[in-house]
Amino acid sequence: MSQSNEDARYAIGIDLGTTHSALSYVDLQASDGEKTADGVLPVPQLTAPGTVEALPLLPSFLYLPHPDELAPGELALPWSTGGEASGAIAGEFARSRGATTPIRLVSSAKSWLCHPGVDRRAAILPHDAPEEVERVSPLAASTRYLQHLRQAWNAAHPEAPFEQQSVTVTIPASFDPAARELTAEAARQAGFAPTLLEEPQAALYSWIQGSGGRWRKQVQPGDIILVVDVGGGTSDFSLIAILERDGKLEPHRVAVGDHILLGGDNMDLALAHLVARKLSANGTQLDAWQMRALTYGCRSAKEALLADANATTWPIVVPSRGSKLIGGSIRTELTREEVTTFITDGFFPRVEASARPATRARAGLTQIGLPYAQDAAITRHLAAFLARQAGATAELEGFSGRVNAEHSFLHPSAVLFNGGVFKSNILAQRVMDTINDWLYLEGAQPARMLEGADLDLAVARGAAYYSYARRGGGVRIRGGTARSYYVGVESSMPAIPGMEPPIEALCVAPFGMEEGSELELPGQEFGLVVGEPVHFRFFGSTTRRQDRIGEVLEFWGPDELQELNEIQATLPAEGRVPGDVVQVKLHALATDTGTLELAAVSRDGQRWKVEFDVRTGPEGT
Repeated sequence: MSQSNEDARYAIGIDLGTTHSALSYVDLQASDGEKTADGVLPVPQLTAPGTVEALPLLPSFLYLPHPDELAPGELALPWSTGGEASGAIAGEFARSRGATTPIRLVSSAKSWLCHPGVDRRAAILPHDAPEEVERVSPLAASTRYLQHLRQAWNAAHPEAPFEQQSVTVTIPASFDPAARELTAEAARQAGFAPTLLEEPQAALYSWIQGSGGRWRKQVQPGDIILVVDVGGGTSDFSLIAILERDGKLEPHRVAVGDHILLGGDNMDLALAHLVARKLSANGTQLDAWQMRALTYGCRSAKEALLADANATTWPIVVPSRGSKLIGGSIRTELTREEVTTFITDGFFPRVEASARPATRARAGLTQIGLPYAQDAAITRHLAAFLARQAGATAELEGFSGRVNAEHSFLHPSAVLFNGGVFKSNILAQRVMDTINDWLYLEGAQPARMLEGADLDLAVARGAAYYSYARRGGGVRIRGGTARSYYVGVESSMPAIPGMEPPIEALCVAPFGMEEGSELELPGQEFGLVVGEPVHFRFFGSTTRRQDRIGEVLEFWGPDELQELNEIQATLPAEGRVPGDVVQVKLHALATDTGTLELAAVSRDGQRWKVEFDVRTGPEGT
């Protein structure tokens, strides 16, 4: 398997992003210590029918063409075998063609991959496509992007097959165990076995690598680095403390945020509604199909206008359906001032440290779609995260005297930005100004911004560096699992009319459990039924750091534990009668690849894997 291949020539990192994917690498033979020989793979992809270009990014879009839409020769890639004529197209051409035919475009597959409300192995994308359009599953779409990158690598490096290299794939820090396992499964289906790495950590690894060793002069023991990663689909926050051990600086990840489905996709939708209102004021009404096309046009405008300070306007063309307009399309534009003002005030408002995301009562019926965050203000989500983690460093070596009980939130001393949204200095500066307002009001020194981040390629570069560091070179970030995990145990109290038995939470994996370690629940035995599935309620916490494996919680605060996917154990009978009860103990394993596994072990040593249930609906629950 790739992650344990001792003969690997390259350490490879893949950023499997919501809107873009990328592949970076470190040459293991030419690297030494913190001096790495690294690069980014130009990815050949279709940019037009019959036109292939090698670009640094592979847009994470999949276009599902009509069987008669394109000739087979127009789909050929350097590694084509002739079987692509009926297949999906990934990359730049998919994105551009899909902007005009959105019903055939798969986007945000990564967000769907972590959506617990749908069957992520079912062919559901594009989710609002008509019946005649072939659909794919979120898992299959993710697999397709990884396959494309693997084939691109093998075409460029036939002497070093991808499958034999040390490969790391990145995920949001907030991914739950089911989403992590599905990402690993997508990689396995693409033909390799990866290690998984949280994206904010990858961004910090890239910053460390890019500093050429100078990072030690930019941070010091006692620093707390806040990583603010706003990607296409998610807003991800992580806190990394700088410790000093044996005379060396050691980064230590101490906290991650909740899963917040809020990012560039939301900004594109919001801009599309802004443009639609402008068109409506002039008498032009758009239907749902045109709104999708407009959303993709706004994405291109946002990326271009935020990235280029010299660009003042960007044209947007919406295909017309039966319109008599000249050229058969609706033309408008967005200005740089409109985009920056709208996104700054709408998504990064200046709020107080006490601000919290707004929630509203949901309607009884809702359309099937992604569970976006109800509050679009990323700064309010950030305030809530820092407040929840006010005591996150209290137990850390060298930090105990630095925690002030009067502080209402954890005080970062440095901020590292990641994600294409922050190509606009205006947005990064707005976040810095907001954080420093909070710090000033609590009498703290202002935080500084860590410079030099590569916003498009940092995650891929950092993942490759991590693959290299795991083999003994470079700097490692410590921290273990980012959450503690619990299963629900129903109380054995007698039946009381109108009252369900209370649920206790049993800690099955403590916070900070090191990868590669296995822990057994002490003194706890369970009876599991063989021959049929058994279900558990499953919880996670990013704030309860003191709970130990086997500890039982009878009470917890509303923000302390979050219910996650079920876990399901289907124990094969193996010589027993279906329905028999086997006495087992539960073991937790933090794998080397970055996933969490639970195992049921019988008294005679027989072992069953307890699966995270990634199905949903009546069949899955």
